[in-house]
Amino acid sequence: QHWSRAKPTPFLHVTIYRQVSGAGRYPCHTACSIECMTSKASSKSPTGVKHANLARKKIKGPEDVLAKVEALRKAAAGSKGPVRTLSDLGLPHACREVVDKAEVSVLSEIEQSILQIAVSILEGAGFQYAIPNRSKGNQLYVPELDRIVLKSSTSQRAFASTATCRKAAITTRILQLVHELCTKRIHVTKRDLFYTDVKLFEDQGHSDAVLDDVACLLGCTRSSLNVIASEKGVVVGRLTFREDGDVIDCSRMGVGGKAIPPNVDKVTAIQSDAKFILLVEKDAAFMRLAEDRFYNTYPCIIITAKGQPDVATRLFLRKLKLDLKIPVLALVDADPYGLKILAVYMKGSMNMSYDSSNLTTPDIKWLGVRPSDLDRFSIPEQCRLPMTEEDIKTGRKLLEEDFVKANPDWVRELQLMQTSKVKAEIQALSSFGFQYLTHQYLPLKLQEGDWI
Repeated sequence: QHWSRAKPTPFLHVTIYRQVSGAGRYPCHTACSIECMTSKASSKSPTGVKHANLARKKIKGPEDVLAKVEALRKAAAGSKGPVRTLSDLGLPHACREVVDKAEVSVLSEIEQSILQIAVSILEGAGFQYAIPNRSKGNQLYVPELDRIVLKSSTSQRAFASTATCRKAAITTRILQLVHELCTKRIHVTKRDLFYTDVKLFEDQGHSDAVLDDVACLLGCTRSSLNVIASEKGVVVGRLTFREDGDVIDCSRMGVGGKAIPPNVDKVTAIQSDAKFILLVEKDAAFMRLAEDRFYNTYPCIIITAKGQPDVATRLFLRKLKLDLKIPVLALVDADPYGLKILAVYMKGSMNMSYDSSNLTTPDIKWLGVRPSDLDRFSIPEQCRLPMTEEDIKTGRKLLEEDFVKANPDWVRELQLMQTSKVKAEIQALSSFGFQYLTHQYLPLKLQEGDWI
C-alpha cells in the first residue's frame, strides 16, 4: 500500500525493487523510507534539475563545438605584439634571468668561476661562492610579464664555514661533473649525477638543488648543463615531429602516448592540424582521452606530466604553443593543488624562477574541473571530498599570491572552494559514466567557451 502511494521515479523503483527482491524479507517500511527520503532530497535539489537539463543539452557537430576555440585563437593572434622582456620594463629591482648556452660557453663560465675562487684564496678572502639566492623572499611577480622572476641578491657559500662547508663542497663537485659532461659532449640524468658521489650528496634532493644553483650561477638554463630529468610527461594526438632524425606521429602512439623527450632541443619539424592543446593534470584522465580518441573528434594535442610538471614537459608545452600558435586549455582537479599545478605551467615555480622566461607558457585557460562545476554539473555528494586542513591552508596561501590576485576569476573560484570546503577530482565525472568526460563534459565546456 505504501509502495503504490509513494509513486517512486522509475530509477528509484528499479533500485528499491531489486533490494526487496534480493533480500527476500526486506522490511516494507524500510523500503518506503528509502524512497521517501530520496524523493524529498530530489525535490529540494536545484542541482539535480540543472544536471538533467545540462545532460539533455545537445552537443553540436565538432566544427560548431570548436567555434569558440577558433575565435580564441584568432583573438590571441590579433592581439599579438612584440615579446616583452625584463630589460624592456626598467624595474626598480635588478633581476636575474638565464639563457641557453652552448657547451663551450658553459665550459668558459665554469673555468671563470674556479679562477675567481683561486684569486679569492690568494687575496686572503678564502674559498667561497656568491650563489644567487633562490628563496621566496628574493622572488618577484611581474604583472607585465605575468610570471615570477628572481631578483639579483646573492648569499655567500664559504668552504671555511661549518654552516655552508658541505654545500660548498657539493657545488665544487657539481661544477667538476658538468665540466666533464660538456667536455665530452654527453648527457646524463639527474639520477646518474647523484650516483657519481652518493656519500657526498647523501640525498638526490641535495644534488638536484645545487644543480639549480649552478645553472643560476653560470647564467644558463639547466638543460645547458647536459643534465636531464628522466622521462615523465607524455603526449598524444594530432602532432608529428622529428626527434634525432626519426619522424614521430603522436596519433599512432596508443593509449600510453609518446614520452616527451627529455632533451626538447632535439625536437624539430613540428607539424599539426590541432585546434588547441589540452593540458591534463593526471594520467588517468589522459588515458581516458587517448582511448576514446578524443583528438580525432575534436582535433587537439593532449599532454600530461602525470602530476607535478617536470622541466621537459614545461619546455615542450611552451615550444608547441610558440610554434603552432594555438590555445592551451587546462583540465585539472578542483582542489588547491590542481590550481598550483596550473600556476607552475603559467607563472613558473619557486625552485626555477631564474628560468621562468623559458619554462612558462602564458595565457593558459582553465577549462575545468573548476569548483563552480561541482554544482553546475551536479557532481554527486559521494564524489565530493571534504578539504583537509592542509588543503584549506594551501588555498588560503594561493589567495595571497600576487599572480592569483591579478586574475579575478581565479579568486572567485578559490573563494568558492574555501567557502564550501569541498574538492573533487577529475574522476568524479565518471559517476555519470566512464565516458562522460569525453562525450559530454568536455564537448559542452568547449561548445560554450566555458574557460577562464
